Amino acid sequence: MLSRTGNHTAVHEFLLLGFTDCQEINAGLFVLFLAIYVISLVGNIGIILLTWICPSLHSPMYFFLSNLAFLDTSYSSTIVPKMLVNFLREKKAISFRGCIVQMYLFASFADAECLLLAAMAYDRYMAICNPLLYPVLMSHRVCISLIIGSYLISSMTSLVHTCFIFHISFCGSNVINHFFCDIPPLLALSCSNTHINEMLLFVLCGFIQMSTFLFILISYSSILCTVLKIPTNTGRQKAFSTCSSHFIAVALFYGTLLFTYLRPTSSYAPDTDKIISVFYTVVFPMMNPLIYSLRNKEVKDAWKKTLKRNVSCHS
Repeated sequence: MLSRTGNHTAVHEFLLLGFTDCQEINAGLFVLFLAIYVISLVGNIGIILLTWICPSLHSPMYFFLSNLAFLDTSYSSTIVPKMLVNFLREKKAISFRGCIVQMYLFASFADAECLLLAAMAYDRYMAICNPLLYPVLMSHRVCISLIIGSYLISSMTSLVHTCFIFHISFCGSNVINHFFCDIPPLLALSCSNTHINEMLLFVLCGFIQMSTFLFILISYSSILCTVLKIPTNTGRQKAFSTCSSHFIAVALFYGTLLFTYLRPTSSYAPDTDKIISVFYTVVFPMMNPLIYSLRNKEVKDAWKKTLKRNVSCHS
């Protein structure tokens, strides 16, 4: 919906183009993404409950893992329900305020996940490279501080983006060629000078994403050097299995984020960006619990014990 205010057009709602106008294809996509979303919710909520009820998982590593599951649930839930509704509607509209709220929440959760992945890398570095100091340097108080710091920093950076988005004008089309309200497509739609917004996006997102990515690389380089010095194959395999799942998740997550947000708006390619966005908004939140569960012996053992206990109780 558009309304004239002086020489400008005030935007009261945006229209999300999504993937296609074909209702048959949209129906198929609805079923596909609904299945992925349900698997994601079950997997991530399952990990949160498992780390809470199993004493064997009451350690910093699984404390961070439960928070990762919470973030995956949160930012996928910010995007996917609205996307599913739009698959079934002809008019795929979202209010201006709803669009800004969606953008803010998604940016907050995504930045928090970057910081949390860095905290998880630090945890693995301390556990493998400094095992004697690990109980002191990774105490419960330190873990809580890292989590709170991640949420505070991500909330502040997202608030900056949101405030500056409110100061740009949308005086032409209100049609967003995307399936959710992300910063790059909103900037591409504006008729204002978005140079400051682009600089903030590059500096803030670039700082969080690149600094945490480099920190993770340095941590894992140190871990690799330490692991290679372990004399027994069993010790090396145990250390690798502990960290490999984390590294897989990091490589997939950062690859898509860096491609999406560290480019100028002029190079924004809607069709390509929509496909890439599907991975970090829909697919990766589903993959993380599968990666950590299937590649982690302690998590698999905890699942088995919990299932056996529930079967015994019902019997």
